[in-house]
Amino acid sequence: MILLPFYIDDLIKTALSEDINYIDSTADLLIDENDISEAYFVAKDDGILAGIEVALRVFTILDPELKIELLKKDGDKVKNGDIIANFSGHTRLMLKAERTSLNILQHMSGIATYTNKCVEAVAGTKASITDTRKTLPGLRALQKYSVTVGGGKNHRYNLTDAAMLKDNHIDAYGGITAAVEALRKKAGHMLQIEVETRNLDEVKEAVACGVNVIMLDNMTNEQMKEAVDFIDGRAKAEASGNVTLETIRSKAETGVDIISLGALTHSVKAFDISMKWRKK
Repeated sequence: MILLPFYIDDLIKTALSEDINYIDSTADLLIDENDISEAYFVAKDDGILAGIEVALRVFTILDPELKIELLKKDGDKVKNGDIIANFSGHTRLMLKAERTSLNILQHMSGIATYTNKCVEAVAGTKASITDTRKTLPGLRALQKYSVTVGGGKNHRYNLTDAAMLKDNHIDAYGGITAAVEALRKKAGHMLQIEVETRNLDEVKEAVACGVNVIMLDNMTNEQMKEAVDFIDGRAKAEASGNVTLETIRSKAETGVDIISLGALTHSVKAFDISMKWRKK
């Protein structure tokens, strides 16, 4: 996944406008505008780095003359105490950028780190780890990019990418078969269809409809194993619902192709990274 520069810059400018408003009442009144300082980012935990170039872009938007020495890149494993980047520039502008930059870097690295733990937990099975649409408004591209940095894959990016018949769609329309048939009458040949199922009867109905992906929602491991055996490769099988790092291995061992976790993006813990100043 690629993060487009115009998206990054728009997001950063919105965040800076929210944080600075008119002036920085501390830095602007305290620091001479020509003062120059050196600082660095340091990891305070072990994990996977994600978003370093986005984070540093916060600084260069404010200070195009900033000098950067990048020591780690996205996807690198970092340990507590590792220096991630050194930089020098106008002190006042660096102070303004600090919090916004760290908010982005800590959040993105937290997602990559947790994703990587999930990927490692299912190693040796055929299950892929994917995200969901349970993302923070305006930050979806950053969050989904971070999932890929951690070794995961992206589920559909938005409602246009694929047709997913969830339980509410099915109940509102009157059943799986009726809903799939109605979709196929209007959809183009490129559209993939996924159906959410709650029991084996619904799995059998979805298979009979010839859908592309069947979600096994909140099923026990025993139910999922039975469903996977019945599907027998006729559709991709996706496990979803109440997946945790502690339970993910057992779900993968049922034979599912995909395990989707909203927790990768909606409740991930920020990765601890600090900005430190070098004494003059």
